[in-house]
Amino acid sequence: MRNQTMLLFLALILATGCTDKFLKKKELNIIPIPAKIVQNEEIFTFSANTTIQINSPQLLAGIEVFQSRMKSISGKELPIANELKEASKNTIQIQLKSDLPEEGYELDIDANRIKISASTPNGVFYAFQTILQLCPAEVFSPETNDNFQFKLPGLKIEDQPQFKWRGMMLDVSRHFYSKEEVLKLIDQLAQHKINVFHWHLVDDQGWRIEIKKYPKLAKIGAWRVDREHLPWNSRPLQKQGENATYGGYYTQEEIKEVVKYASKRFITVVPEIEMPGHTTSSLAAYPEFSCTDGPFSVIPGGIWPITDIYCAGKEETFAFLEDVLTEVMSLFPSKYIHIGGDEANKKEWKKCANCQARIKNEKLTNEHELQSYFIKRIERFISDNGRILLGWDEILEGGLAPGATVMSWRGFEGGIEAAMMGHDVVMTPTSHCYLDYYQGPMNMEPEAFNGYIPLHKTYSFNPVPDELTDEEALHILGGQGNLWTEHVPVANHMYYMTFPRMAAISEALWSPLQKRNWSNFIQRLENHFKVYDIQGINYAKSIYTVEFDTQFDETSKKVKIELKTEAPGKDIYYTLDGTIPNQTSIMYEKPFVLDESTEIKAQVYEENQPKGDLVVKDIKMHKGIAKSIKYLCPYSEKFPGSGKYTLNNCLRGSKNFNDKKWLGYEGNNLEIVYDLNQIEEINKVLVGCLHNVDSWIFLPKEINVWASNDGKTFNHIAKTTNELPLKEKSQIVDFELNLNHTRARFFKIEVKNQGQAPKWHNAAGSDVWLFVDEIILE
Repeated sequence: MRNQTMLLFLALILATGCTDKFLKKKELNIIPIPAKIVQNEEIFTFSANTTIQINSPQLLAGIEVFQSRMKSISGKELPIANELKEASKNTIQIQLKSDLPEEGYELDIDANRIKISASTPNGVFYAFQTILQLCPAEVFSPETNDNFQFKLPGLKIEDQPQFKWRGMMLDVSRHFYSKEEVLKLIDQLAQHKINVFHWHLVDDQGWRIEIKKYPKLAKIGAWRVDREHLPWNSRPLQKQGENATYGGYYTQEEIKEVVKYASKRFITVVPEIEMPGHTTSSLAAYPEFSCTDGPFSVIPGGIWPITDIYCAGKEETFAFLEDVLTEVMSLFPSKYIHIGGDEANKKEWKKCANCQARIKNEKLTNEHELQSYFIKRIERFISDNGRILLGWDEILEGGLAPGATVMSWRGFEGGIEAAMMGHDVVMTPTSHCYLDYYQGPMNMEPEAFNGYIPLHKTYSFNPVPDELTDEEALHILGGQGNLWTEHVPVANHMYYMTFPRMAAISEALWSPLQKRNWSNFIQRLENHFKVYDIQGINYAKSIYTVEFDTQFDETSKKVKIELKTEAPGKDIYYTLDGTIPNQTSIMYEKPFVLDESTEIKAQVYEENQPKGDLVVKDIKMHKGIAKSIKYLCPYSEKFPGSGKYTLNNCLRGSKNFNDKKWLGYEGNNLEIVYDLNQIEEINKVLVGCLHNVDSWIFLPKEINVWASNDGKTFNHIAKTTNELPLKEKSQIVDFELNLNHTRARFFKIEVKNQGQAPKWHNAAGSDVWLFVDEIILE
């Protein structure tokens, strides 16, 4: 029923032409792109002498933030008159037009004036965001210039959002950010016409909101032992006598300040208070609300599984949660209160006499229905207070509370199910919206979660699945980007993970499908990069990073190299002699072939300046290339690499263990026999291994090499043992074994798996993975 719309959407996303000749001609760098734009040849000169006229006091709130920007630029606000004068020049006229949508606006610019029409202050605010984007990037400069003059193109815009929920979630539990850092983020969200800030205030790793009735939530629950020097999933629990020194929380006064600041920018702050799971931080402060009575300490990292959970059998638990939610609702006027509801491990409930009694007394079938009982009871309390419960899609399990809204994160399926049941939905699938995933080649990016969502993937986000009828689709409120912060310890990293992907999501949620175009979006985004620079926003430039697509021909033993960037139409320059490329180097035009060891260096250049990072790719030909390999121990079907030549095709893997260049062994050793077809002199063996403890991938315990001339009798000739600490963060290591010019036809190589995860790891005792990408014979 939506197949034709989806086909149109895909065609538009993949198109390379400009959607509007005027956009290219006059570079209207507006993000998100408005629904309708018609340009003319007139120019309006905007300056400190421009005045504002308004005919309705109810629209004044939409001017306030714009006036603050004017005061920052010129030292004064623009004068305001409470009437419209038709013959006025050099004015911004704001008129009430009650038939426009709530967040919609019309913008009419000619040589004499800017005219804004809107039915609400929201619309006026968004019109001013568009006006600021029509100005040069210097309009956002922190420097004062009372003589500024900005030329704005003449045009008419009719604009309104496609979705009422255009959000971003920030996790401040895993890592804490100051109030000022949060306000800086809100400023950026407002510029992109985002209208919901989902504040993940509570999780196992920290409680971040002051609750007056329960002061220990801030005094104890907000602090954990400092393990920031260790990988997230390799952090042992707090030991006896250790002090909890990492963390922080927001006072209620700070919360009020953030809510008010966001409200002036027409952003609703939706708080999330996790329950019944993800609650170790609160149970560390008040263990009596658990099934076991503790003791607990705030978790310093990614311990998993976490079985800590509120006791659903104690009335005291619900009294505590209602007290907490009462204070939360007094601080947040949001219609929605998010209660989490995800990943609740029910192990303790199964053992708890109180919980089992609750199951029996309420005539429930199992612990899934107990979770449903828990959520429904909280939903009634929230509903009785005039609010709407919002939860992750796990709240569907065991039966959904009647008034609940579902936030679908495990794909689109939970949202589809909820919408078909008549419930409202916010779509935020991991496939498109998880900003904690890598956005560029992993070897070139700061640490992130082990997934890959580049900018074009977020841009292709469409919250409405084809499976829904038109009536069911009305329940899709919109979508949002989610930034979980396990690997995001500081604010600069937080902004880097957020932008420019939130710019892409903003357009996906605001603009009509037929107006969205990937190539044109990149053109407009590059102008926004100038704004980010002026504002001091640390944003990702991953769209300029040169990516290598390498293919090995086993017959010719040659490697085909294709270079590309996510941003279309960029000039890539490369070298094959080890020198740094510049604009006098080889300009990439088409794929090329290599038949010898080569170090390739590539970079994008524009206007004599490099863009993005320099990328280095080492193609190492060796004596084992495409020779026969016998596998004595089978590799996992989950990670079969690129086929039988994975270990001897000179194609190296990246930190992305899903790049199809790694052979994976779960709990087992790698054992192979190389057959070189004739006796060869081999001086050394290099074994490439991946280390990523967060994904249970460990460096080998040891590596052994044997040699043979007949393939039957092997002599042990070399051994090396891993001396690198296993608590190190993600890395690729080449282990070298010296064979002292051994002459042989067959070489048996054993790479020993660590076996089981060590005691300090969150998967202690479980089988771990061994990943190998290439075994080089030189």
